[in-house]
Amino acid sequence: MTASLAERLSQYKTEGTGCKPVASGRLVRVVGLTLEAIGCRAPVGSLCKVETLNGELEAEVVGFSGETLFLMPSEQLLGVMPGAKVTPIPHNSGLPVGPELLGRVIDGVGNPLDGLGPIFTEHRASFNATPINPLARKPIKEPLDVGIKAINGCLTVGKGQRIGLFAGSGVGKSVTLGMMTRGTSAQIVVVGLIGERGREVKEFIEESLGPEGRARSVVVAAPADASPLMRLKGCQTSLTIAEYFRDQGFDVLLLMDSLTRFAQAQREIALSVGEPPATKGYPPSVFAKLPALVERAGNGNENQGSITAFFTVLSEGDDLQDPIADASRAILDGHIVLSREMADAGHYPAIDVERSVSRVMPAIVSEEHMLMSKAVRQILSICRKNQDLVSIGAYKPGTDNTIDQAFSFKPKLDAYLQQEMKESVPYEMCVNMLRSTLGG
Repeated sequence: MTASLAERLSQYKTEGTGCKPVASGRLVRVVGLTLEAIGCRAPVGSLCKVETLNGELEAEVVGFSGETLFLMPSEQLLGVMPGAKVTPIPHNSGLPVGPELLGRVIDGVGNPLDGLGPIFTEHRASFNATPINPLARKPIKEPLDVGIKAINGCLTVGKGQRIGLFAGSGVGKSVTLGMMTRGTSAQIVVVGLIGERGREVKEFIEESLGPEGRARSVVVAAPADASPLMRLKGCQTSLTIAEYFRDQGFDVLLLMDSLTRFAQAQREIALSVGEPPATKGYPPSVFAKLPALVERAGNGNENQGSITAFFTVLSEGDDLQDPIADASRAILDGHIVLSREMADAGHYPAIDVERSVSRVMPAIVSEEHMLMSKAVRQILSICRKNQDLVSIGAYKPGTDNTIDQAFSFKPKLDAYLQQEMKESVPYEMCVNMLRSTLGG
């Protein structure tokens, strides 16, 4: 180690998970959402306090250039003045985790939002967990009941699977997530509402989640008006809480709405500190952080539980080739597509079985179940390809026996794939109903 480097490191004192800088600095510039400070040293990822006219503002170090630190505030920039004092926080205690979180609604850094008082827990966890050795993970061998016929029967999800819910705006993503929270066989549910409308947060908790679902759930809310840092932290907080319960041996269902908002928050931060845009305005760091976040979910080791994760992905303009949608499909264990056309026709949940896939389904269901799922896809595909001919009368019944059979099954399949919002159907019943729909 060189003398100059040793001198620099001597200015820091390691203390728990953080480092303790020795001096405060001052604010010299505000560019967009980013604060620039000089005169103090702190590692990337640590926190600082910035003095304002309204009190102290908390900000995180997101980068540096020479002796200048780039800070991203966790709240709105109000009352910030030139030359304001910037004080690094010596120790980041981490996120409080424990059973006390069940039934509570918290923000992106663990502060309660539900007015039920402070949360006191025995344990704390880092926002960025150490990745699990892939060879130490349990294989996915057991299906997870989510209470939705279209998923249980045709797109079976396994415990520990990571799957994407792809849809445009207003197609029913939040309602579908609410149905899962009520119908799942998972012991713990963690819901991350990231970057959504503030109105939807209370609506989801009271209507979609309900008292029964809320009792075994933790809701992390960082709505659209929250700062980019808070939205980013909200996703990490959701994963940290899910990891805690998984490590305690529980089967956890993680519902994050949405992965696209996580990517957009990282884009705002990266562009603010000068990172060049790459694909449709998204800088390279976005595509590095996506797999790092997704890979935190999944099965633990043999002595731990599982995290089955549903990440919603907003397809802008219903374009499934959107950069985030395309990158997400590559790193997830399957995708469920919600169709606007089906939603407009009153078909709910609007799950397009033909365009969706569960990559672990062949390994967790019986051969008969797999054959039934393939038969559903074939019927739906034949009907879609010949619908126009039938509608205009160009096809005469009796011409092709395969087409005749497919259209005879179509009404029964449509009835099977539709479900009321408050209805929940157990996994075995879904399979038996599918067998009956296909005539045994």
